[in-house]
Amino acid sequence: MTRQLCVGAVSALALFTVASAPAHAVDINLEEVATGLTAPLAMAQPAGDDRIFIIEQPGMIKILQNGELLDEPFLDIRHKIVDLHHEFDERGLIGLAFHPDFANNGKFYVAYSAPLVWQGDLAQKFWWDHTNTVSEFTVSSDDQNVADLNSERIVHQLNWPQFNHNGHWLGFGPDGMLYISTGDGGYANDWGIGHEPLIGNGQEPADLHGKILRIDVEPSEGMGYTVPDDNPFVDDPQSQPEIWALGLRNPWRCSFDMGGDNALICGDVQQNSFEEVSVINAGDNLGWREMEATHCFDFEYPNQHPEDCDKSQYVLPILEYKNCTAQPDGCMGISVTGGYVYRGSHSEWDGKYIFGDWSKNFATMDGQIFVATKNGDSWSMEQANVTNMDGPLPYVLAFGQDAEGEVYVLTSITTGPNGGQDSIYRIKPAS
Repeated sequence: MTRQLCVGAVSALALFTVASAPAHAVDINLEEVATGLTAPLAMAQPAGDDRIFIIEQPGMIKILQNGELLDEPFLDIRHKIVDLHHEFDERGLIGLAFHPDFANNGKFYVAYSAPLVWQGDLAQKFWWDHTNTVSEFTVSSDDQNVADLNSERIVHQLNWPQFNHNGHWLGFGPDGMLYISTGDGGYANDWGIGHEPLIGNGQEPADLHGKILRIDVEPSEGMGYTVPDDNPFVDDPQSQPEIWALGLRNPWRCSFDMGGDNALICGDVQQNSFEEVSVINAGDNLGWREMEATHCFDFEYPNQHPEDCDKSQYVLPILEYKNCTAQPDGCMGISVTGGYVYRGSHSEWDGKYIFGDWSKNFATMDGQIFVATKNGDSWSMEQANVTNMDGPLPYVLAFGQDAEGEVYVLTSITTGPNGGQDSIYRIKPAS
């Protein structure tokens, strides 16, 4: 089943800038704000709250307050998560968002990889890997620094074919709806067990993998959520109504701009040759697996991009760069990590998008930080040069933003979810 979506294609083409190499470097300093963590994958600060909440991949949320990590975790759901691989894993506690009215209702939402919930499909029972779960929790009435573990309400669950490409960034939009990113299901090339064979999960509108979902967290009709009436495909019988956008491979991570037009921007990890960053609007089709960034893609020959294909139906990324896996000459990384539009105290950075890449090499940590600037209808990107750190940057797991608009980078010194020696840094212009 193919789909012809022309929404925003012309405007996206106007925005696109190829960034095969940075024009020049931006000098930055990294100020350590927390250490002793294990694989920090997200951080968030509710409005009007002096606490910063950090998720650790094995299954805990910790509180950073007044520059110190509190001893007791805010939430510990390690017992709810599948056993993680020591060397490398993409499962775990992978998403966090606070309800817009958190100050009054104490509700927050997490995404985690639970053991597979069998729903009667024998193929899934024997071959599929886990169930990604979005749940609502509430703060304890006795201690505002501890969540009520018994308050869990499952909002959404989606079974997963393989261990990787989970996505599951969570974020409330300016409309008060909860947005969920989902990867294509795992493995490679959007192909194999659990993947639609003809067009892949990313292009299949009847499948929730490889999408941005948009839901109202209020339950209805026996479900843990409500589908908003204004979702773009809500009246299309061939589409799942939760879908906000489609054609993604592994959106890791997304964010809403705190200012400007509150754009939703995602770093979407591609296959072997390119990485991409996209601005995503209602109904957009980002192209995967027909496209890898701005290039035609053939899943059977992933490193040999066809010279020509019909790109008119797809919204192309605002930025792309070479992936070192297949293009070592002039490459900038192997796995894009989405970031945030800066809205903090350094006015010269206002409106710049700060993001990065996990590393330029799997075996050796070499994390990357980039600074992107919108110039009229196009974007450009520069590589950040860390002036106050000797040696390479650790693996870049994620970025975070506090209530004041400052941006942070979440790092690890290992490839796996272990060790307890990982750190978070505030990103600042070099003096």
